[in-house]
Amino acid sequence: MPLFSRDIGIDLGTLNTVIAEGRQLLLQEPTVAAIIVEELKMVEWGQAARDMVGRVPESIDVVYPLRNGVIAEYEITENLVKFAVQKVCGSMMIFRPRILITIPCGITSVERRAVREVGLGTNSREVMLMEQPLAAAIGIDLPIAAPSGNMVICLGGGLTQAAVIAMNGVVTSGTTQTAGIKLDEAIQSYVRKKYGVIIGQPTAEQIKTRIGSAVQVEQSQTMEIQGQDQVTGLPKPVAVTTEDIVEALQEPLRDIAETTRKVLEKTPPELISDIIDRGVALCGGTALLRGIDKYLTKMLGIPAYMVDEPTICTALGAAKAVALRDAYRRSIIQG
Repeated sequence: MPLFSRDIGIDLGTLNTVIAEGRQLLLQEPTVAAIIVEELKMVEWGQAARDMVGRVPESIDVVYPLRNGVIAEYEITENLVKFAVQKVCGSMMIFRPRILITIPCGITSVERRAVREVGLGTNSREVMLMEQPLAAAIGIDLPIAAPSGNMVICLGGGLTQAAVIAMNGVVTSGTTQTAGIKLDEAIQSYVRKKYGVIIGQPTAEQIKTRIGSAVQVEQSQTMEIQGQDQVTGLPKPVAVTTEDIVEALQEPLRDIAETTRKVLEKTPPELISDIIDRGVALCGGTALLRGIDKYLTKMLGIPAYMVDEPTICTALGAAKAVALRDAYRRSIIQG
């Protein structure tokens, strides 16, 4: 790292914001803010705000300022990113950093400009942008500089992106809003229909993380949860199983597989043969769902595998790209 400069990569996601420098993780916090409604004042952000979901009075609103990978609440996002950068760089920032923020594939110029303005609000001396699948490919050290095909599926919270990458650029890509949040909603809907119990999104996420699976498993697990009886409104315990979650997730998982299949259909045959040899790299928080690699391998007919450090590889790739910006200059979006 240069003595008087910092090159920082920021993966700005719907559910989590990750900041890295070099090969080091600096920050990983939920992209959430708690706001006093009348004063429009942020009182908490990150994990502290995430812990407030469903547990605060009406005077406080817990907000996810990004929806489906793009900024929905500009001022809240700007403040949240500013606090995050100050946390890793210090509030004084005598030597202002260069930052590279990742963005989804295919967003509009207006949405892209909003992300850049958020970056400029951190008082950084230079703000660059890069598409998330490309940054992820750099972070997991795929040979993307060569004229050969590499495929990455970024399974995020609000967006799933599938992209084929060659010569440091995205050849074909596709996105769907079916991602981690939609999986949680599918679990909520299933539990309500089968057991008559209403559960919140945090509980659904816990079920998905602890006993969830994309495919049937030999040893099923059971988890006891507390919900609200949809008839009486009273608390009601219920035991859900891995089989329940597999059944609940089939529809959204099919949508993810179909989006990926459409990207493959648009991919030149020469690159397809490379992808078959190398496999499909899975990253993002939803890639941690048990068995999703097996599910996509079966649905696509191409080996899929979870990369090392799937939740932070995109931020690591962004940090590497900004440090080596001359090498990746064709891949970096200046605004």
